[in-house]
Amino acid sequence: MPSFTIKPPPDYSLARDVCSYGYFLLAPNRWNVKEQSLSRALTLDKDIVGIVISQPKGAGKPLRVGLDRPLSKKTKLLAEAQIRRMLRLDEDESHVREFHKVDPRWKRTGRARLFRSPTLFEDVLKTVTSCNVTWPGTVQMNRRLCEVVGRSSPSGLLTFPSAAQLARTRPETLRSRCRVGYRDLRIIELSRMFAKRVPEVRIIEDPATPDDLLHETLLSLPGVGPYAAANIMQLLGRYSRLPLDTESVRHGRSVLGYKGSSKQVMKRVHDHFAPFESHAFRSYWFEMWIHYEKLQGPAHTWERDTTGTMFTASQLKKLAEAAGLLPEHPAGPRKTSPRRPAARK
Repeated sequence: MPSFTIKPPPDYSLARDVCSYGYFLLAPNRWNVKEQSLSRALTLDKDIVGIVISQPKGAGKPLRVGLDRPLSKKTKLLAEAQIRRMLRLDEDESHVREFHKVDPRWKRTGRARLFRSPTLFEDVLKTVTSCNVTWPGTVQMNRRLCEVVGRSSPSGLLTFPSAAQLARTRPETLRSRCRVGYRDLRIIELSRMFAKRVPEVRIIEDPATPDDLLHETLLSLPGVGPYAAANIMQLLGRYSRLPLDTESVRHGRSVLGYKGSSKQVMKRVHDHFAPFESHAFRSYWFEMWIHYEKLQGPAHTWERDTTGTMFTASQLKKLAEAAGLLPEHPAGPRKTSPRRPAARK
């Protein structure tokens, strides 16, 4: 099998940093628990290649990228660029150190990087398919999109559909075969915008775009509301906004012990993490993520088609009750600061 290597930052751990965000559980990604490797197919211009990423010598050591067919120099560079984006290898050590200085809870374990997709388009679609639906529904939609519209590599690994492919897909196909429901027309409209690279897409892709303009532009996209806009921002490395939803309310109630209506709890969760400023999302996310790991075991042991489909509110509540992880008393007023997080877990 042809392969090449990528030198990651010295602090990089494939198992920790891939299994850091739920999208590693969504097709076409597949985390191999036994081999501790990530596989999927990538679209490189008109070429399709299956990849298997591993870190044979452990954290901080070179990443090995196995290929299911030889690549030209040009397509190899395209593959490496997509892998670097997916693994957030572009976030250097200084950015990680800044986060650990603001929120030192995560320094010992080295948590800082959050897994994402090889392309912005895939991140946007994965976000849209995670809105107003349970996690198992998101898992199913992404699996069906890859099976029905995606393409296959020589070894049978699937790609996520490209914007051009989805732009040509009939709404009926997306609704009946991919089971995306009301999202069918929105997915096609988004796909056409990305395929044509309209001005809004160029604004979103530009790292120089100010946060406020980026947020405003994201909200103008079909199917993108406040939750989706904030989530896409963190996938772009802009961590100041929180994608607050029902899961935020669950976290506020079950972990932080907040009482009140969903709106009141959501506001308290927002205020709780506001002192972390430009790193607010990472502090929020890792606090939720380690709670999931207390319930389901370390994320690098999660199988996509078993553990990866179990993140429903009722299932999490049952697991928390069984583990005795629900708070006995509501959280009282707290003073928070970036140096002294309000709830250390």
